[in-house]
Amino acid sequence: MSIKILHTESSPGWGGQENRILNEALGIKKLGATVYILCQPESILAKKAKQLDIEAFTFPMGKTYDIKAIYYTMKLIKKLDIDIINTHSGKDSYIAGIAGKLSKKHPLIVRTRHLALPITSTFSYKYLADVVVTTSEYVKQYLIHKGIPEKKVFAIPTGIDLNIFNPKEVKGNLKNELGLSNEIPLVGTVAVLRKKKGHHILIEAIPHVLKKIPETVFVFVGDGPQRKNIEEKIKDYRLKNKVILLGHRNDVPQILKSIDLFVLPTLQEALGTSFIEAMAMEKAVIGSDVDGVREVIDDGVNGYLVPSEDSAALAERIIELLTDRKKAKIMGKQGRKKVERRYTMEIMCKEMYGLYRKNKNINQNS
Repeated sequence: MSIKILHTESSPGWGGQENRILNEALGIKKLGATVYILCQPESILAKKAKQLDIEAFTFPMGKTYDIKAIYYTMKLIKKLDIDIINTHSGKDSYIAGIAGKLSKKHPLIVRTRHLALPITSTFSYKYLADVVVTTSEYVKQYLIHKGIPEKKVFAIPTGIDLNIFNPKEVKGNLKNELGLSNEIPLVGTVAVLRKKKGHHILIEAIPHVLKKIPETVFVFVGDGPQRKNIEEKIKDYRLKNKVILLGHRNDVPQILKSIDLFVLPTLQEALGTSFIEAMAMEKAVIGSDVDGVREVIDDGVNGYLVPSEDSAALAERIIELLTDRKKAKIMGKQGRKKVERRYTMEIMCKEMYGLYRKNKNINQNS
């Protein structure tokens, strides 16, 4: 019989977390499972799921102990005969976790932790979840340190679709779009415009790069709450013609194909999917020596790790790889090989499916 899985997500927005949920749902469905999603009304995830023929249910999840939402989830578990609940954010982890515990069905409860942020409570991990999945070894070790039993925590990194991030198939037209010649060095970053992503550190590094390679242009892909502050900092540093804010784009593979180097001096990162996507497109990458980024970037092999918040060190590595294109190309090839070995959507889905099947009867005698 097909395993029936219900993913829950209380965040209405869209980011790497929601993208992983959708990709996993698609991949697990191909492996033979039946997959449903429960999320907030008007959520982007619900709209995208329906477009891809994943059945999505919506119900308001207003607070952690939302009685109406718990009752609705219990009814959904019974109606759909759910075997496994996979929760993803704070509110839905409590709502769906409690619903699962109260349900006569006793589904396996999996809690996926996507972030490297400190947790304020261990309750949903210790007492509601039967199994905890993290997107990196770093986050796994952090949760174990916080008292989550090691035997119930598994690291399954986020994977990407190599059919989409395929340097042999994607055409890079960004330089032409921006009116730049092919010889102009183009450095790119793809990330939500949040403080923790470190765009301000990159801006501080850019004048040092321009002293050595004055023709270099930088592009920031993404939008977010820091946009105005970033625009002001670009203005203060007189970089208006050197830093281009592209906003949200739906053609990230094309942009990554177009750039010569990927840089993201993030201050906090569970894993760093943006690095993985750039590596898949055979680009050398530079990131901060923090959290899960250390698992993705092998320093000196597929890119460089630089000390956190060190704009001078960041500039030095950017200059090195823009000057030595041969080294950057070799690093890019190494990056692609690493992604193929560890960070594909197929690997992620097979590991999640295996975990589901292995543990699905854990509550059978409850």
